[in-house]
Amino acid sequence: MTEHAKNNKKPVYLPYSGATLLTIPLLNKDCAFSREERIEFGLLGLLPHSYETLEQQVERAYQQYLSFDEAINQHIYLRAIQDSNETLFYALVREYLEDMMPIIYTPTVGEACERFSEIYRCARGLFVAYPDRYDIDKILSNISKNDIKVIVVTDGSRILGLGDQGVGGMGIPIGKLSLYTACGGINPENTLPIMLDVGTNNEALLHDPLYMGWHQKRIDQVEYDKFLDLFIKAVKRLWPEVLLQFEDFNQTNALPLLKRYRDEICCFNDDIQGTAVVTVGTLLSACRIKNVRLSEQKVVFAGAGSAGCGIAEQIVMQMCSEGISELQARSQVFMIDRHGLLISDMTALLDFQLSLSKDPSEIQSWEYSSAYPSLYDTIRHVKPTVLIGVSGQAGLFNEATIEMLMQGCDQPVILPLSNPSKQIEATPEQLINWSKGRALIATGSPFKPVTYEGQTYNIPQCNNSYIFPAFGLAVVAAKIQHISDEMLVVASEVLATACVSAGSEEESLLPNLADIGELSKDIAFAVGKVAQKQGLAATMSNEALRTAIELEFWVPKYREYKSGDPH
Repeated sequence: MTEHAKNNKKPVYLPYSGATLLTIPLLNKDCAFSREERIEFGLLGLLPHSYETLEQQVERAYQQYLSFDEAINQHIYLRAIQDSNETLFYALVREYLEDMMPIIYTPTVGEACERFSEIYRCARGLFVAYPDRYDIDKILSNISKNDIKVIVVTDGSRILGLGDQGVGGMGIPIGKLSLYTACGGINPENTLPIMLDVGTNNEALLHDPLYMGWHQKRIDQVEYDKFLDLFIKAVKRLWPEVLLQFEDFNQTNALPLLKRYRDEICCFNDDIQGTAVVTVGTLLSACRIKNVRLSEQKVVFAGAGSAGCGIAEQIVMQMCSEGISELQARSQVFMIDRHGLLISDMTALLDFQLSLSKDPSEIQSWEYSSAYPSLYDTIRHVKPTVLIGVSGQAGLFNEATIEMLMQGCDQPVILPLSNPSKQIEATPEQLINWSKGRALIATGSPFKPVTYEGQTYNIPQCNNSYIFPAFGLAVVAAKIQHISDEMLVVASEVLATACVSAGSEEESLLPNLADIGELSKDIAFAVGKVAQKQGLAATMSNEALRTAIELEFWVPKYREYKSGDPH
């Protein structure tokens, strides 16, 4: 028996009793409290007489879940369970992960964010508002949890592809941390979602009397930077070893925040780094299926924001790891924004865009009618093998564009990654029809299988859940101090090797979500070994690291309770 299994059999001593115990989601067991526990904790009569197992509770909860026709109502129901009994919530989600991931996270979480004030039931996490900026230490100390290991924080400024959702953005950290636990085994007791309420520029929210955030326009950049600095310093004082994940910040702040703080605190931006790692892993898998190298591909992006440029930089890094120069790698990547192909003489290019722009001399021989080459023009001249959509513009990939893509490549890789699904560049059904079933496709949101000419195509989701929970597990188990570029590269490679190999009966760009727990452990191990080699984590043997990962991997099981001081 492992030490982890032994620890799970030890009783937990609690100072709580009666109705109070039933209101603590991390401790509540509902009808799974034994008769002995009900007597000891004053619960007799507060629960129905029947004694249930966790498995019975999961079955009842699943039947109730199925009774809701609309996804948003299923989301509300699952959140209600999470706020009542977290062990049951995670046992349920793990049992039906593929079914429920789109409900607790994208695409349904997008609607939940838009309707946050409308569907609000009870508080979860911390709301740090700008007017309370000088009380941040007090706010962080107000939570009932003591040992915080993973924080997801947002300012609500760019929620998915929906724009500024103000305080409604809190749905994203809550959803992300649910997946940290369900997929990466992070104990929910060690997680904390945080909403930085710095106002909103969403006029509909400002004029909504039910809006629950600070009813002011967003603060200016100078005050914003000061506020973020106060927040980061307060977090670091209280939890110096925490993993802080930035989530859904607008492109003006996303990359600068990551660069500013990545050496000061262990931090991670899933929109930039997580999306990049899972996309590169998907491309490596596609290259394996096609029996080619990533460094041989030409890649066109529709969308040149922080997410798109983050993916592009990760592709460049991966290409260089295969032996080509950085100059050569950058020459094979083409970024399109709303004005057209990024050219270095464009005005108002952001720093992270400039390094991916083209010199005007590179397109001297091109023919195009607008000020800059369009997506169609770029595909016509470049003849790319990979097309990636991170634009948030529904329908941007039309039939003519895909037909032009097919003229230059018989089996292109097409990744329309924008989410929620209503903002995808093209649906899988359209892409399969337009490519006559030849394109390799993965999407940012979940889609049902597509049938074309008698053949069924499963649509893999290029889901960040393959990556960010594993990084949380790696940081916690290996005590990693900072996230390095080399850790991102190895995570992509492990993800790619987990996919079905080329030449097998069923080729898949991504592994089954049902196996994500074991995949998270494998990625965490690989990331932890890189951290050790770089001096960013304590050195330990392979066996010791594997053991540490297993010990940290939380499994939703009820523990026996005894009355008394836990200390």
